[in-house]
Amino acid sequence: MRIRPVLLSLALLSDLLVEAFLINPPNHQSISASLTKRRKKKPPKTPADGWAKYFHEPGGTDLSNHYDSRYEHGILSYEEKQDSQVHIMRAYLDFFKKNNIETWLAHGTLLGWWWNGKMLPWDWDIDTQVSGPTLMFLGKHFNGSIYEYNSADSDPDLQPVVERQYLLDVNPAIVERDRGNGDNVIDARWIDIRNGLYIDVTGLSETEPLDQPGVWSCKNYHHYRTTDLYPMRETMFEGVVAKVPYAYDRILAEEYQEKALVVTEYEGHKWHPDIKEWIKKTPDEIKQERLSRQQARRKKQEEKAQRNKDKEEKEKAEQEAKEKGEAVPDEGKKDEKEEEHSADQGIKEPEKEPIKVKRNAEPDPEPDPEPVAELELMRESSGLAHLRHRHLDYIV
Repeated sequence: MRIRPVLLSLALLSDLLVEAFLINPPNHQSISASLTKRRKKKPPKTPADGWAKYFHEPGGTDLSNHYDSRYEHGILSYEEKQDSQVHIMRAYLDFFKKNNIETWLAHGTLLGWWWNGKMLPWDWDIDTQVSGPTLMFLGKHFNGSIYEYNSADSDPDLQPVVERQYLLDVNPAIVERDRGNGDNVIDARWIDIRNGLYIDVTGLSETEPLDQPGVWSCKNYHHYRTTDLYPMRETMFEGVVAKVPYAYDRILAEEYQEKALVVTEYEGHKWHPDIKEWIKKTPDEIKQERLSRQQARRKKQEEKAQRNKDKEEKEKAEQEAKEKGEAVPDEGKKDEKEEEHSADQGIKEPEKEPIKVKRNAEPDPEPDPEPVAELELMRESSGLAHLRHRHLDYIV
């Protein structure tokens, strides 16, 4: 008869332990007016497949994959997307600064900062990173938080004041730092609950401290050295204080190659150095460029056809000369090769000046001689401006 009370006591103790130690995802059925934590059961874990996928996107098109399926209400327009991204980024950075939590820009978002301290206007992805311990701290203390944001927090002169709410949702699978089955490479999301747009937050951990000490990795196979990341540089991004990795130039060059730091036309946008902005091309400009490419392609094909015709005529003439017993000079073949070579040279793109980017195979033995890197970058609005300040020949 005493077995039943003992079992009930054990069950109660088990629930208390789960509540105390496990990181619980939020319940998205209600929204509180302040930083309120909401929880629901942890997703199932099976030995065969690993963790079940936690974050879900509507799917169907590439654009719809940039929305959280719980809050998506359709694809935003170009202008609506830009407005949402500016405020979601400002709110995210404000939240982390107010709570004294370190985070920094990553991937395409870091590349946008490099150009002009803003997001790339064609990019739907917003990426940030945190350290592994910070990720666990977020899961324990801030998971399910709703952040009440208004634009006056970051820009008091902005009128009218924008008021929005954002959700910090931490993936329970953060307790495992390897890739697993690939369904949970994103560790957390900062979600605009009006439309489902989000910031992907990934954690970096020393997954192999014995074999590769000082190498930090995420679940998506991006690797960084401690000297690449620290000390962090403080700068400005979308009008608010942000942080970027110390060796941001090396990180960008390794991830995107140097051409991403100098190409001034991409995804229907053109870089205007006079105003330091990426401007979307008009339909007429895009149409004219398409026609120009078609004309260049047609000209190239015509030149190739003419070369082939000339070659056939020469071969025919040589064959006729051989049949008549006439000598065929070797200079003809030499001239033919020279002609083909010069024609090929004529259709090649002009050679570009070598790109000068600081990209060393190994970390420098000593840090840059800048006295206060953080203050220097605070005076600059982008990585491009920072390189100009350091008198590196970088012309864009």
